[in-house]
Amino acid sequence: MDSLTLLNIFITIIVYIGAKKLSQRVSSPLTTPILTATIIIIVFLSLMDISYQQYVPAKEWMTILLGPATVALAVPMYKNREIIKEKLKPAVLGLVIGTISTITSAVWLSKALGLSDTIQAASAVKAVTSPVAIEAVVHIGGDPSLTAAFVITAGIFGAVMGPIILNLVEISDPFSRGLGLGTVSHGIGTSQAMMEGPIQGAVSSVAMGLVAIITSIILPWIYPIIHL
Repeated sequence: MDSLTLLNIFITIIVYIGAKKLSQRVSSPLTTPILTATIIIIVFLSLMDISYQQYVPAKEWMTILLGPATVALAVPMYKNREIIKEKLKPAVLGLVIGTISTITSAVWLSKALGLSDTIQAASAVKAVTSPVAIEAVVHIGGDPSLTAAFVITAGIFGAVMGPIILNLVEISDPFSRGLGLGTVSHGIGTSQAMMEGPIQGAVSSVAMGLVAIITSIILPWIYPIIHL
């Protein structure tokens, strides 16, 4: 590991810690750590004239930690397993409907705007966690790199705007809020749900996983139909 990679990892960790402390002091969806940290790191890389290609090795090292971090989501899920089991059946029905609606609306909106087939395919999987989205989009002729950008953008937007929209429509139930955030903004939304409370975080984790499974099953069948 070279010195530049070490510097990028160090800066990323420090920036995220600072962003998290900011979100704790200023409680607002607009201070979501992933959003503020992303903006600050982009500014830093630009000022230091560090290209994205130079930053990639640091990103790959930090990506390794996603595995343990994802496994750690099982802890709040286990602690709140009773409420999850109690509402699992209606939740799964809602997730199926929500997933179909998300895919359909994204593709139809892209078509209405006259966007290319590649963008339509990427938009269809924007609400799914990156590893699943990148694999799934290949089967419908999409571009994995573009898909990754869509997934990250959708996750940040969902984490920022999701709580605001839920507040506007007066949805305060922890289970419902976690379900909504996990469904539309996968891991990034789950991190925001974790900040709201343990139930929200646990339910969002379940939603993120189930949406990935549902999308993997129905996408090859539904996409050719709505793409006509």
